[in-house]
Amino acid sequence: MSLLRIIAVVSSVLAAVTILLYFLQEKLIFYPQHISRETANHITSAFKNVREITIRTQDGTRLHGWFLKNSSGKISKLLFYFGGNAEEVSYMVYELQRYKDWSAVLVNYRGYGMSEGAPAEKKLCSDTLEIYDYFLKKPDIDNPKIAVMGRSLGSGVAVYLARNRKADGVILVSPFDSLASVGKGIFPFLPIRLILRHKFDSAVLAPKINLPLLVVTASDDKVVPPSHSKKLSEKWGGKVNAIEIKGEDHNSVSLRAEYWDGIGRFLDGL
Repeated sequence: MSLLRIIAVVSSVLAAVTILLYFLQEKLIFYPQHISRETANHITSAFKNVREITIRTQDGTRLHGWFLKNSSGKISKLLFYFGGNAEEVSYMVYELQRYKDWSAVLVNYRGYGMSEGAPAEKKLCSDTLEIYDYFLKKPDIDNPKIAVMGRSLGSGVAVYLARNRKADGVILVSPFDSLASVGKGIFPFLPIRLILRHKFDSAVLAPKINLPLLVVTASDDKVVPPSHSKKLSEKWGGKVNAIEIKGEDHNSVSLRAEYWDGIGRFLDGL
């Protein structure tokens, strides 16, 4: 086979893969997980300080989630949590019980849990502003004490919220500098930046956010290698605290006590 023939074949294959990725990118980025009505009922019956919430967005989409009232006082600090691309957030109702005085908002993305619609970057980002505004109007929320937490894909949503609304601190677990950068590491020969519709370019927003940041990474993370988290940290506009969980990967990072303890210390310091 001649050199020109080889080049033509390789070019055709790359073009075909590029087209395929363009049309299938939503299925590769978002893995919606659902929850049954029975399970939702069990959560609210098991935890007396948890109630279901439904927020109707400006375009009429209903988002479903939970509000965890984790404070004995009339006014409480508030943590907004945003999950990963294959995460249904109800399990965090149990995990966040440990942070006393910090109430929490857990709302599933569009198409996740019992939320309506289909996920997309612009929709997720606009939704998070509506969720924030909805809760900040409530009289039992302590406005000066707001924390934002995002894991993996949720780090992009959390960074967007921190840039566009008032907060006191940000917690990012396995964050990336941009989704395009992560994609380029997987497909180095493809024009990822050109075809990607959901960029989650946190590195562009980071220098403009002058807030304390806690970055939690897993040493063996192959999904979002720690190098991407480091790039984001280097661009952050405020003080950065970092925790690396040794011997864990993208999915197991939260299995260690040091993960939850580190987050707790950060929240205590806000």
